[in-house]
Amino acid sequence: MREIGIPHPRLPLPDSGQQDDPADFLAWLAEAIPMVEHLGIREMRWEGAGAGERLVWELSLVPSLNDKGTGFGGALAAQSTLLGWCWTTLWLRERGLARDVVVAEATQRFLAPVTGNYRMTCAPESPKGPDSLSEQLQSRGRGRIALVQQLWSNDTLCLEARGDYAVLPTG
Repeated sequence: MREIGIPHPRLPLPDSGQQDDPADFLAWLAEAIPMVEHLGIREMRWEGAGAGERLVWELSLVPSLNDKGTGFGGALAAQSTLLGWCWTTLWLRERGLARDVVVAEATQRFLAPVTGNYRMTCAPESPKGPDSLSEQLQSRGRGRIALVQQLWSNDTLCLEARGDYAVLPTG
């Protein structure tokens, strides 16, 4: 059971240049952030390559239903924020960096009701974002990246979110 004010132990880093096993990362994440087990995440995977690499979640709508029988905006906003945090954390881990990541700014635009199970994607806002983050980390020991999350239900774009994620300095 998690205790307030006590950090959860970090997941060991994957071998150099390797990505985390998505199932193992999600299991750790559910321990580290108790609400995760209630978000309905059915699958997590990477799509694409290089600067266009997207992190994808497949989700069940049932845990996020509102009183109207559609997606609850607060839950969807939390999911988009967490997805960006995961993208940044996993990107760092693949590079052998165990660093603290926080969301610095987040916005959401709700475009259509979510009426069924859905897919959320997260990718850098700019193709140069990952290279810029690498340069910031090397020169200043900290950095920021802008990410865009999209929620698709039945081929309809229902939510578009943007977040700035800060990688904190070590120590």
